[in-house]
Amino acid sequence: MLESTQNVESDPPIRHNLEQIRAQLPPGVRLIAVTKQVSVANMKLAYQSGVRDFAESRVQELQLKVSVEGWSEVQWHFIGQIQNNKARRVIQLCSWIHSVDCWDLAERLNHLAAQEGLRPKILLQVKLVPDANKTGWSPEDLQMRLAALVALPHLDLRGLMTIAPLGLGSEATLELFRNLAGRAQSWQRQGYGQLTELSMGMSGDYPLAIEAGATMIRLGQVLFGSRTPTRSTTDGQFLESF
Repeated sequence: MLESTQNVESDPPIRHNLEQIRAQLPPGVRLIAVTKQVSVANMKLAYQSGVRDFAESRVQELQLKVSVEGWSEVQWHFIGQIQNNKARRVIQLCSWIHSVDCWDLAERLNHLAAQEGLRPKILLQVKLVPDANKTGWSPEDLQMRLAALVALPHLDLRGLMTIAPLGLGSEATLELFRNLAGRAQSWQRQGYGQLTELSMGMSGDYPLAIEAGATMIRLGQVLFGSRTPTRSTTDGQFLESF
């Protein structure tokens, strides 16, 4: 069993961290627990404390964790870049996809969702400032494609996502998040009322995202602590930090 490979760190502060984070959350802001390289045992501690949204960025790790018994009412989110050969599994396993970053990917997901008889909730990843390490729609390209995106029948368009570049100062980060919120409001006034979700803010900047109007924050390290990759084998499969 997968559980047999799990080691809970001594006295993990997950419950305490959750209490501190929740004390900062206004009504309507959803905590998405980012579980990359987090053990299932520590995920279970978060689950037992009421967390029902988990996010992964790698399909292999996602598959193994989804397969663990005992998750009830959990919604799985995919937040990583989606490779063409992994897109079907993302559709099959996740009810939310935050990283739809171009038209070709949106079309492919729509086609696969039709084949699977599913309609995942999607967010459009927007790149508001130059960043060689990130993908995403430019606001101008997204403006031109919004009508076509809304018309894709097998995708449930819910909102926007962005990631602040590494090293961006607090004022610039807050302005970036406010920029995304303002664009969402502008597009809503143009008739795209479904753009109600704003997925923005991670462990280092989530208070700024909340201030700017985030409805989803994606938290890993501030919730689970630092993660050190480990190796173990179960049923012949390589597990990364399980």
